[in-house]
Amino acid sequence: MQSRSIYKIPNGKLLKIFLEYNEKTNLIYELKITGDFFAYPEEAIEIIEKELKNALLNKEILIKKIDSIVKKNQIEFIGLNPEGLTQGILMCLK
Repeated sequence: MQSRSIYKIPNGKLLKIFLEYNEKTNLIYELKITGDFFAYPEEAIEIIEKELKNALLNKEILIKKIDSIVKKNQIEFIGLNPEGLTQGILMCLK
């Protein structure tokens, strides 16, 4: 299943998500994250997209996984946070 969402993060920026996932298992096949937020280092979003492949589309699991990726890779966001990113991803579910 392919889906898109556009989400205005509370007190943040616009987030656009393109998600391809398995409807039966709720696992992420492909994820593309864009928007008018900033992430450092430059490859931060690519790292997150890659690390979330095969992740379960579940709020608690996604927040923990994104938090872990952010800490491990020393990622800094401006206008985005793990909760907002998780919400944007889950809005893609049909």
